[in-house]
Amino acid sequence: MTEETLTETLPPVRYWPAPDPAGVGFDPVLAGLMAEGPVARVELPGGEGWAWLVTRMDDVRMVTDDPRFSRAAVMDRRVTKRSPHSVPTRDAVGFLDPPDHTRLRRSVAPAFTARGVERLRESSRRMLDELVDGLLRDGPPADLTSAVLGPFPIAVLCELMGVPPADRPGVHAWTRLVLSSSPGSDVGEQAREEMGAYFTELIDARVEGTGEDVASLLGAAVGHREVTLAEAVGLAVLLQTGGEAVTRTGEQMFHILLTRPELAERLRREPGIRPRAVAELLRWIPHRNAVGLPRIALEDVEIRGVRIRAGDAVHVSYLAANRDPDVFPDPESIDFSRSPNPHVAFGSGPHWCPGGRLARLESELLVDALLDRVPGLRLAVPADQAPFRKGTSVRGPEALPVTW
Repeated sequence: MTEETLTETLPPVRYWPAPDPAGVGFDPVLAGLMAEGPVARVELPGGEGWAWLVTRMDDVRMVTDDPRFSRAAVMDRRVTKRSPHSVPTRDAVGFLDPPDHTRLRRSVAPAFTARGVERLRESSRRMLDELVDGLLRDGPPADLTSAVLGPFPIAVLCELMGVPPADRPGVHAWTRLVLSSSPGSDVGEQAREEMGAYFTELIDARVEGTGEDVASLLGAAVGHREVTLAEAVGLAVLLQTGGEAVTRTGEQMFHILLTRPELAERLRREPGIRPRAVAELLRWIPHRNAVGLPRIALEDVEIRGVRIRAGDAVHVSYLAANRDPDVFPDPESIDFSRSPNPHVAFGSGPHWCPGGRLARLESELLVDALLDRVPGLRLAVPADQAPFRKGTSVRGPEALPVTW
């Protein structure tokens, strides 16, 4: 990809350092790129060269759903990316295009349908009630993240994945190392390999199983030769790490509700609007730093009058799309009456995140339990003293000191 091969006037390449914005603040670099125009060029800290960045909702949906933009073509390319440590894994579902991607996703689809997620509602509510019981029993002050917001989604996700309770702390520890860029590539890759070895044993042991959890579904698919064991393990690792990343939205959600108590009070007074409020918070929350996996244009494509050449790398920003003023009037405001709310917090196209329903279920249960059972819940420190994680792709508070 060289500028000499492009005849059109190109936007300048902007360096995007992928900083850790304070709290739930919107990335100022991304905001500047959005203001410059719907299609920009960026250079990120990892990889090589530059890539296109698409930020408007219609264009994001088009790129993510158009077979002319390929994830598989990213393999063996040193594309500019957020983290210098992330390495594409061949045959991983995130780097497959249909029909292989469709075949692999189909093997676990029953676990992520409305019925599949709904079957977890009562067990999830029981697990959450136990955590809130412990919070109330221990009394204030407390760290809401370590007491409830962290362990609850991990327990629910592991239940969905079929990870036995005794193994969950180890799986969670691996996930944190995979998602963090701080320890370095060797540590993250070793954690990924160890998690892969764990899921290899778990899935292989369930080849004859008939359970509804992900490991059992993958075991059955391997047994029926619909997927290979290596493919099944790669998908399990991706779902575990990606699922835990998605479920961290609850931590940011409560950071917002505790730092804007008028929003929490409204949800206490009007419980009927809670599902709509959760949808709006999911739209507004800046859940990640920078961008995720890129795509490669397989042929020349025009977007907003800009010609994307075959071979060019393209990133989309779901965060930017969720602030598109043509789709969301007054997009910077949190509006619990917003309807419709066609946000893309969980992505779009074939690679949309299957954990979206699970994240919504968890968020709604958390809002109900904490607002109803702990009515005086409030921050115990000034908002700027609630520390956020650093050096990780998924944003969220490290701790939420609370009292009641």
